[in-house]
Amino acid sequence: MFSPSSTQAPRSAQPTTGPAAPWRDWTALALLMFPVLLVAVDNTALTFALPEIARSLDVGGVQLLWIVDAYPLVLAALLVSMGNLGDRVGRRRLLLIGSTGFAAVSAATAFAPSAEWLIAGRAALGVFGAMLMPSTLSLIRNIFTDPNRRRLAIAVWAAGFSGGAALGPIFGGWLVEHFWWGAVFLVATFLLLPLLAFGRVLIPESKDANPGRVDVPSIALSVFTMAPFVYGIKEFAVHGFGASAAAFMLFGLVMGVLFVRRQQRIDNPMLDVSLFKNKVFSTAIVANVLSLFSMTGFIYFFAQHLQLVEGQSPMEAGIAMIPALLATVIAGLLVVPLVKRVRPGFVVAGGLTLSAVGYLIAVVGDHGSGPVFLLSALTVLAVGVGAAETISNDLILASVPAAKSGAASAISETGYELGSLLGTAVLGSILTASYQHNLIIPDGVSTEAAGKSGETLAGAVDAASALPAPLSEALTAAARVAFESGVHITAAIGLVLMAGAAVLAAVVLRRVPKAQ
Repeated sequence: MFSPSSTQAPRSAQPTTGPAAPWRDWTALALLMFPVLLVAVDNTALTFALPEIARSLDVGGVQLLWIVDAYPLVLAALLVSMGNLGDRVGRRRLLLIGSTGFAAVSAATAFAPSAEWLIAGRAALGVFGAMLMPSTLSLIRNIFTDPNRRRLAIAVWAAGFSGGAALGPIFGGWLVEHFWWGAVFLVATFLLLPLLAFGRVLIPESKDANPGRVDVPSIALSVFTMAPFVYGIKEFAVHGFGASAAAFMLFGLVMGVLFVRRQQRIDNPMLDVSLFKNKVFSTAIVANVLSLFSMTGFIYFFAQHLQLVEGQSPMEAGIAMIPALLATVIAGLLVVPLVKRVRPGFVVAGGLTLSAVGYLIAVVGDHGSGPVFLLSALTVLAVGVGAAETISNDLILASVPAAKSGAASAISETGYELGSLLGTAVLGSILTASYQHNLIIPDGVSTEAAGKSGETLAGAVDAASALPAPLSEALTAAARVAFESGVHITAAIGLVLMAGAAVLAAVVLRRVPKAQ
């Protein structure tokens, strides 16, 4: 086992009801995978519904941003609070409440008559979505008390995210093409029906036997920490680092400091910040954040390369990425028996090293010869992420008492959200800045077309479509050269970050023993 805290938990921390037979444990896991797949698919499928939403509801640019941002902002703000609430009232109970609310709101949002309705629906989905993810991971911690079975269950849980991410672009594109944009939301209602029908019978309840009182100021501080900080990151991604982004992030950091100080003073803290003194726990969180950072950042520019440079449709681009995303699933499952022979710290470090190698391939590869180099790079990176994520999540749960698994799961989920946001925001902003700096507008292009081309590669491709053939080809070629130069720079930064994370994991986690 990885640490003393991963041994059998006290009786008060064990599931209060539920099956002991292994087949029922795995059936419970199968039910828990429905909300995991739902959240993963929902994160990527909506992107392909946005153009149709904009046309159908006559949505403005600001409203469209809020349709996208309302859900992750509310979700990130409430993850820690909901993880703590699950520890108190019961993780299964919170999961079923969240699933019921998510299904009902999804059905209502699918038929939204206005942008305002849709934004409100997305915000409400964030509330109920925050109840789902910490509950699933913490329930796994309490259902699978045997470390080997728990490790395999976590690998399946992580594979659900990867599988959902792979299905999202294809599924979303297919739904919008054959039905209407509301089908992207309506499908959530049907995905949650098995959990709602059988979850109460097959999933055992668990909670903290001595949770203490609810501390409202801590909840408020956690919300005012996460929401402004995440919004600041999104401002940074869209508009670059300016006064607005800095102000929101600074406010969030100040609230975070106040939150930590309060947790250190009160008798029953909402979040046991002493968990971060555990180097295994903290380093595993960092590994999680950077794994998601590397994956989402790479997919951000690779998706654009496939569609705007290679000329693929969104669905074709999604299909092209399936092998790499499947590699994430396979790697996560294969490392489960590996940690019986290799120390888990070295497995995490090895995974992060593979992520660095993926970025290295992107740095040195010839992007002009087709998508083969970037696809190879993504596949190598995906194997690394699958390995690192599975074991780092197990280290997170194994290093805390079972009674605090909800709070630990919420921190892990917050790391997922931050990693995804930072990957897109940081690498995306650097890519955009590099593109704008390196773009050379050909002579003869109108001022209007030049201005549109100078913002993004998509803008250049759109502007080029309205120009005469020779000029159109020249502008498109110049824009692609500028974009690919940005990809090289962005990949080099990713390479440095992943290599540094690999060294950190190898040094800090080297003493964690092999699995038994």
